[in-house]
Amino acid sequence: MITFGLVGTQLLSLFGVEIFSFMISGGILLFIISMELLTYGMWRFVSTASTDIGVVPLAFPLLTGPGAITSVIISLQTYGYLCTFAAIALALVATYIILRSKNRIYHILGRRGLIVITRVLAIFLAAIAIQYVIQGIRRVLLS
Repeated sequence: MITFGLVGTQLLSLFGVEIFSFMISGGILLFIISMELLTYGMWRFVSTASTDIGVVPLAFPLLTGPGAITSVIISLQTYGYLCTFAAIALALVATYIILRSKNRIYHILGRRGLIVITRVLAIFLAAIAIQYVIQGIRRVLLS
């Protein structure tokens, strides 16, 4: 995430992509992820070839995938390096704590509780995604 934070904007400019277009496409991607979480309660790794199973860790698309990369690059443009890198560090620590405590969390909340929390957080993710799209469209129209 730090790597994309440092070179993400340069990669966009290298390919001639404006940050506003990236906001729109990233918002759409985040929205698709939130719909997966709302519909199925989890992110589904879809592969058409049986030989691809296990090649990509299941957590990768959500932890450092397109949604996270989009959030980092947009956050850099909006809040700057200090705030963005602090957020990355906080997310890293929170993820570590949650993954280390997964058995206790599951014991306390149970399967149904985790499904409810996943779906509530997916609604927040959908709202963030729509906000990215709205901001991107607004800035494209004002440019």
